[in-house]
Amino acid sequence: MALNAARDAAASQHYPQGALYVVATPIGNLADISLRALHVLQLADIVGCEDTRHTQALLRAYGIDKTASQLLAVHQHNESEAAQAVIERLRQGQRVAYASDAGTPAVSDPGARLVAAVRDAGFRCVPLPGASSVTALLSVAGALGDDGSFVFAGFLPAKVSEREAAVGSLANGPRAVVLLEAPHRSEAMARALVVLGERSITVGRELTKQFEQVQTLACARFSAWLAEDAQRTRGEFVLVLHPVPAAPNAGDGGRVVALLLEALPLKTAVKLAADITGEPRNELYRAALRLKGVPAQDDAAGED
Repeated sequence: MALNAARDAAASQHYPQGALYVVATPIGNLADISLRALHVLQLADIVGCEDTRHTQALLRAYGIDKTASQLLAVHQHNESEAAQAVIERLRQGQRVAYASDAGTPAVSDPGARLVAAVRDAGFRCVPLPGASSVTALLSVAGALGDDGSFVFAGFLPAKVSEREAAVGSLANGPRAVVLLEAPHRSEAMARALVVLGERSITVGRELTKQFEQVQTLACARFSAWLAEDAQRTRGEFVLVLHPVPAAPNAGDGGRVVALLLEALPLKTAVKLAADITGEPRNELYRAALRLKGVPAQDDAAGED
């Protein structure tokens, strides 16, 4: 039924021969495959796979039958060499689809070197978008500012010193940062992030799967959160480190004190405005007097 729907929805588009189709596959929930992906996987003469066994099982789950000779292993250990085999297929006018084990190829997955080699050889690469752990978690993290910008940092280094240095470089970031982590390193990641203290982080675990968890908490609490339930260290992790709240701009003191004066006594408003903005208290006191309409000669009774 799904294959019929895929054909009906996608068959009218042109699918050139001698092209590499980069196919995003589900990150856990089999229902998250696109109809166009199903159509291309059926149509492809060859399917490149990060793991042929995994992709074969995925294809069979959708009722797509490919022989072993139609599957080509293309993984991180053989990607450069396997790319030449793909290019030879393209020269023969075949359609080649490439799928990593989950999500979008070439995004913290094999595929980037394959695509680069295919492009350098003069062949077309066609993207087929689909499930993404990155955008899935960003959509529910509430961490993007008005400009919608974020940094994708992927997997941090495995060595403790290098990981700590990488975390330190993110300490004052004005944009959200997306990190990925494997289950066996989740506790080490949590320990490294403790130095960020009360900065918020949204943890996505087992996204789209039966035991999916999404939790926003302070970085300082991440280790304790993992320790509360042994199940929490299992499964793949996506993390969104929320941006550091912007400090008030220099010169904002007048605006801040004006807002505070609406609810607070003058001296209290001035003190809080100085604490918030770091601007001199005397200047803020004079600004408050002007807002209150107090004559300038009364300044002498104000702050020192």
